[in-house]
Amino acid sequence: MRNAAQLATSALLASGASAQVVQWDIEKRVDTAAPRLRRRAGTTVEEQITNDLMHGGYFASCTVGTPAQKVTLQLDTGSSDIWVPASTSSICQKSTSQGGGCTLGSYDPDKSSSIEVLTDNFKIGYVDGSYSKGDYVSETFGIGNVNVQNVTMGVGLDTDIAYGLVGVGYAYNEASVSQSAQIYNNLPLVLRNDNQTRTAAYSLWLNDLDASKGSILFGGIDTDKYMGDLIRVDVQKDARAEQYTAFTVMMTSMLAHSTSGEDTLSSSSFPIPAVLDSGTTLSYLPQDLAEQIWQEVGATYVAGDQQGSGVPVVPCALANTQNYFTFGFGGKGGPAINVSMTELILPLGGSGTFDSGPFKGQLACQFGIQNSSDDSSYLLGDTFLRSAYVVYDLENNEIALAPTDFNATSTNIVPFPSQAATIPSSTPAPSQNALVSGSTTQPKYAAQSGFTKLGSSSSGSGSGSNSGSGSSGSGNGNAASLTPALDLTQMLVMGASMGLMMVGGGAFLLF
Repeated sequence: MRNAAQLATSALLASGASAQVVQWDIEKRVDTAAPRLRRRAGTTVEEQITNDLMHGGYFASCTVGTPAQKVTLQLDTGSSDIWVPASTSSICQKSTSQGGGCTLGSYDPDKSSSIEVLTDNFKIGYVDGSYSKGDYVSETFGIGNVNVQNVTMGVGLDTDIAYGLVGVGYAYNEASVSQSAQIYNNLPLVLRNDNQTRTAAYSLWLNDLDASKGSILFGGIDTDKYMGDLIRVDVQKDARAEQYTAFTVMMTSMLAHSTSGEDTLSSSSFPIPAVLDSGTTLSYLPQDLAEQIWQEVGATYVAGDQQGSGVPVVPCALANTQNYFTFGFGGKGGPAINVSMTELILPLGGSGTFDSGPFKGQLACQFGIQNSSDDSSYLLGDTFLRSAYVVYDLENNEIALAPTDFNATSTNIVPFPSQAATIPSSTPAPSQNALVSGSTTQPKYAAQSGFTKLGSSSSGSGSGSNSGSGSSGSGNGNAASLTPALDLTQMLVMGASMGLMMVGGGAFLLF
C-alpha cells in the first residue's frame, strides 16, 4: 500500500449480506475525498468501500467488538492483517488541529465484552517511518450485515497512523510471520470457515476516478461489472520464501495509444512481476518502461526531497483525453486492460503551475505511473486497478482480469459453487507458460504528440475505445531528464504533500 496526502471523512452506503456471499459497498463523496463501491447477494459477502482521492485509498465501514464500535478502515490487497487504532493511542488523543484525531473511528478494548488478548507482539512499520504497535486480539468483526467471531486482529496501542487497515492478502504475508513465525486465519479464510462464503476468493470493482460507487465481493463475481471475458493468470510464488505472499502476476506487454498513433513500449524486465495492490495509490514500473511512458505523455520529473525521490507531473488538462495505455498479462491471448489518462492524472493538492516550456501556465497534476529500480517492488496500484475488474482466488492461486464496466448500474452476482472451485465464467490465459513477452525495441513515439496536445479530445472513460491513428509524432528527449518546470515555492508545497505518498501497506517493514 502506498498513500497520497490529506484524509477526509467519507460518507458510507448501507450494505447487504446473505448466506455465503459478502459484499462491501464503496461510495464516492464530492469533497477533498472521492468515495465509491456497493452491496451483496446470496452466497457472497459484499461491502462498501470509499475512494478518497487526496488520501489515495479505498475505505470500508466496519465494526469491532461487543457492543459494536464503528471504524472506517482502509482496504488493502497488499497486506494481510486487520488492525485498528486504539482510542487511547497518542494519535487519537491529539486534536485535529494538532495533526491528530482518529476521525475515521478508533477502538476501545475496555468497552468490549468479546475481546480476548492473544499476545502483545503486534508490530508493523511502513516505509515512511510510520508504525503501529500493540496487542493481537481475538474479536467480533462486522462487515456489511455479517458479523464473524474470533477474528484475529492487531490493536495499535502505540501508533502514529490515524486509521487502520483491512488486509485481505495471503496469510503468509501477515506481520506475525516475521515476529513469531506464526500464521493465523485472516479475513478471507474466516469468512470461508464461518460459511459466509464457500471459498477464499473475492472480486474487486473500484469503478472510475470520479464515480460514486464500487464494491468488493467475497465469495463471488458480478458479471455485470466487467466487459468481455474474464481471463485467468497464475499468481507467482515468492522466490525466496517459496510461498504465496502477494498477488504477483506477470505483466508481459505495454502499448501506448493516442490520437496521433500507437507505440509498443519496451523493457529489459519483461515479463515483469507486478503486485496488484489496492492499498497503493500509484503504479510502480521498471525504470526503463516508466521513462518511456513519461516521454509519451510529456511528464516532467520534479524532485521531492534532497535524497532524489520525487514525482512525475503533467498538466491536469491532459486528463481530458481518450488517450490510453494497454497493460497486457500472461502473454498472447492473456487479459489486456486499457487505462486512460483520466485514470492516471491525480491532483497534487496545491496550485503549482508550469512556468516555462510548452505547458507554461497550466496547472500541474501528479502522473500516476512512478519508477522503481527495485525489481521486488513493481506494483500496480489504484491508478491501474480502477480500469480492471479483478478476481482474487486464494485457493487456486489465480487472478482473473477483465476490462471494468465503469458506472455499471445492474448486478448479476454469481457465487463460487464450492471450496477451491475455478473462478466462474473465466478461461485460462493460453500462453502464460511460454515466457515469451515484451518488446526490447525502443518505441518511435508515434503516440507522443497525441498524448501531449492540450484540449485535443473530450474527457474519456478509460475504456480505450478511441485508439486513434494519423500522423506520426517523434520523441524529443527523455522527459525524466527535463529541468523541473515549476518554481521553488511550488515544488516545496508539492514535496510536502508527496511526503505521505510513498508509504506501503503492501510493502511494509517489520521491526
